Amino acid sequence: MIPEKKQAAVKQALQLTFGTNEFEDIRQLTVGLSSALIFRIVVQNKPYLLRVITRDDAMGDPAHYYTCMKPGAEAGLAPHIWYAGIEDRISITDFVEAKPFPINKARVMLPEILKRLHALPPFPFRVHYFDAIDGFIKTFREAKILPESMTAEMFQQYERIKAVYPRNTSDWVSCHNDLKPENMLFDGNKTWLVDWEAAFLNDRYLDLTVVANFAATNDGEEKKYLQTYFGKAPTEYQRARFFLMQQYLHIAYVCVFMKLGVTADKPVDLLSAKPGFREFNDDMWAGKIDLAFSEAKQLYAWAHLEQLTNNLHKKRYEESLKVVADIMPPDL
Repeated sequence: MIPEKKQAAVKQALQLTFGTNEFEDIRQLTVGLSSALIFRIVVQNKPYLLRVITRDDAMGDPAHYYTCMKPGAEAGLAPHIWYAGIEDRISITDFVEAKPFPINKARVMLPEILKRLHALPPFPFRVHYFDAIDGFIKTFREAKILPESMTAEMFQQYERIKAVYPRNTSDWVSCHNDLKPENMLFDGNKTWLVDWEAAFLNDRYLDLTVVANFAATNDGEEKKYLQTYFGKAPTEYQRARFFLMQQYLHIAYVCVFMKLGVTADKPVDLLSAKPGFREFNDDMWAGKIDLAFSEAKQLYAWAHLEQLTNNLHKKRYEESLKVVADIMPPDL
């Protein structure tokens, strides 16, 4: 189960950590899109999470990964770290026995967790997120995966958002950047953030928006969610910037997941019925959807396109563009 070339390193990590190089049980965990190999192991009658990084490029750099995960663990946001080896690219942490996370609890707990996450000492700068998304969008446009009639408005509005949305790094914070449901584990009492592979310095509104896709489903919930995060009622600017980030990510997710989801054996499906954005995200929250499959990636892209199309025709969209373009408050 553990790759042969990693078995000796795993044994050594176990020996250094627990005084034994054997585990009593091992089970591979396959949920999620991480390239790392993830295992639940039992050592001396206690479960742990064993993570074996397989990538050897810059984005798989364990030094960066551990640099972000360690302060998260010290702050009680990530599980306790027992071993973090840079050379062998292996980590061992507490294993969280996840329980169903009631969405009404999530709406209260998650903005508080994001506030604590974003208050951590600044993570290293790794990549300019907006530049990276620009690249994905350019590649998607050149691939012409969808008819122009479906994408013309999306790309036109992308340029409008890009023209006003702040892209400087002056107010960026420590972000997780991959807060999908399987990376926010509820143990029945508290929530743990796991899989810090994508963590780096970024715009706070990215984490806020990704979590809100699941936890803030209407205007009233959004206001309470942002109020909990900011510690007071959100300003006009904060709500406008949040709304524009939502549209920015809808566009990015259409491009990224449609490109990943269209394969030789799973061509783009233009005709069949598609789930709505709320339905799809509710099913993701309930653990009914695995984005590892091409069909799920395509459906996720369609759900974001539907929500984007609805939002672009709301009065709030034009108002948000104007507010963000005109206002530069001291506290972003």
